[in-house]
Amino acid sequence: MEPTLFYPILVIDLWFLGYHHVISTFTRICFDKESFQEHRFLMVGLLPIVIAVTLGVVWIAGLWVIVTIYFYWQWYHYTRQSWGISRAYRGKDRQAAYEDGWLDQAIFYSIPVFGIIARSAEQHPTFIGMELWSFPVPPLVSEACGLVAIGLLAFWVLARVKAASEGRLAVVHTMYMLTHFAIFYLAYIATSDITLGWLMINIWHNAQYILFVWMYNNKRFSGGVDPDAKFLSYISQSGRLWLYLLTCVAITGVVYWGVLRTIDWLFFAGLSATIVLYQIVNFHHYMIDSKIWKLRKPKMQKTLQLGE
Repeated sequence: MEPTLFYPILVIDLWFLGYHHVISTFTRICFDKESFQEHRFLMVGLLPIVIAVTLGVVWIAGLWVIVTIYFYWQWYHYTRQSWGISRAYRGKDRQAAYEDGWLDQAIFYSIPVFGIIARSAEQHPTFIGMELWSFPVPPLVSEACGLVAIGLLAFWVLARVKAASEGRLAVVHTMYMLTHFAIFYLAYIATSDITLGWLMINIWHNAQYILFVWMYNNKRFSGGVDPDAKFLSYISQSGRLWLYLLTCVAITGVVYWGVLRTIDWLFFAGLSATIVLYQIVNFHHYMIDSKIWKLRKPKMQKTLQLGE
């Protein structure tokens, strides 16, 4: 990538994908009375805890701790989201041939784990222009993880070729897995610039999440406008993706440009404070996501029509 294009692309990513992907979470948990009641603590009780803990960590240890937590947590968050979406695709075709158990998970996590270990072994001093601490990983450990990942990936390819020869290839799931392996390889292994690698996978993650939440809401209200969730069900109807996105854009402007900027100006003022405020939002978002998207829940399986 041309270095001069990094910041324009970053701004576009944040304002057209990143912020909206956070906002889209709230269309899932608080745009209707039923969802708000179900997730009341995540909305009302969890946020003050996240604020207190984050500010406490910065006050006691410094900003670098928050940057480091974000670097590793966003890797985990991106990986787990990808895992969940891969499960959703897998649930659509139960007759296809799949890997199971520990081997299934080992194959899926092979490239992401190799990627974060490789990044740690590189010992980058900064991330997005801020001080970063990385786990001290010997290069030999990184190389060994790479060999294991290559072996698992080769096994997966052979297994999918065999499934195709038997007429049992899960085509959509296989295509998704290829994008999963490719983006984590590009972001954490093939790209030497740690921040550029983050931007690559951040764009993929944000777009993926926004569309997945839209799909969930669309399926949830597939029967038409729900009197108990009139607004959300209206903007979630087929053909109204543009309205759903426009709604997220409007809320983004209020939350990120209005509320957070005002808080920063009134109480803090400065780049470091802005970073902390945005990470509070991110950390809160990560915790919410870890609770609301569990595919083993009957309600989730019914809405996404898994295994039918």
